[in-house]
Formats: sequence, C-alpha cells, structure tokens
Amino acid sequence: MAMLKRFFAYGLTGTALEVIWTGIFGLMSGDRSLTGHSSVIMLFIYGMVVFMEPLFAQLERRPLFLRGIVYMSLIFAVEYWSGLVLRRMDMTVWDYYASPLNIRGVIRIDYAPVWFGTGLMYEFMFRELKGNTFGRR
Repeated sequence: MAMLKRFFAYGLTGTALEVIWTGIFGLMSGDRSLTGHSSVIMLFIYGMVVFMEPLFAQLERRPLFLRGIVYMSLIFAVEYWSGLVLRRMDMTVWDYYASPLNIRGVIRIDYAPVWFGTGLMYEFMFRELKGNTFGRR
C-alpha cells in the first residue's frame, strides 16, 4: 500500500508543478490571471516515477550531474512514448509541434534542464518518503 501512496504523491506533485508551469507561461504570454492547466492523465504519467525508486537508491552515491542526466533521459523517454501512445489513442494531452526543438511533437529538447531538475527533485522526494511509513508505526 505504501507504494500506491508514493505513486500518488509523485503524481500529484508533478501535476501541480505542471499547473504552476503553464500558469507562469500564460503570464509570460499576457494572461495575468496565472491560469494553469493539466490533465488527469498526467497524474498517472507523473506517478510512474514510483518505478524509478530502485534507480534513485542505486545512484545515490553517484555524482549529481550523472544522476540528473540519467533522470532527465528517463523522463524524456517516458514523455516520448506516453505522448505517442496518447496520440495513437486520440487522447493527446500536449503538442509541441510549434516549438522548433521538438521531436515528433511529443518532446521538447529545450526542456532538458527542466527534466534534469525535476528528476533530482523526485530523487529528493524519494529520500524523504522512504523514511516515512505513511501512518504505519
């Protein structure tokens, strides 16, 4: 059961960050209401970070830059494949075709620093959560 709770902790965190991210970009485009958006589907995509937990533990003593590159690469891979699957199911949640640095409209290479930092943030969450028994004593 603890794994399911961590799945939702990761999923809710990612979805909330996405709403904040899109709100900030809306502001930069002139929307002073800071209206952000996401999709419920993203809760499940971000929740898949729970499957990265063994990697977080395994890379714990490796250099920060290496860990960030590994996490960023995995996040790009998940974003790429989930984007293609969602498109095939006619459930497209994001579309990056307007960006000059897109790959097949499902990932943006210029988001590399964002995913680098997000991976490290999730690693930090993992370290904090692994000591938490989620109510069990």
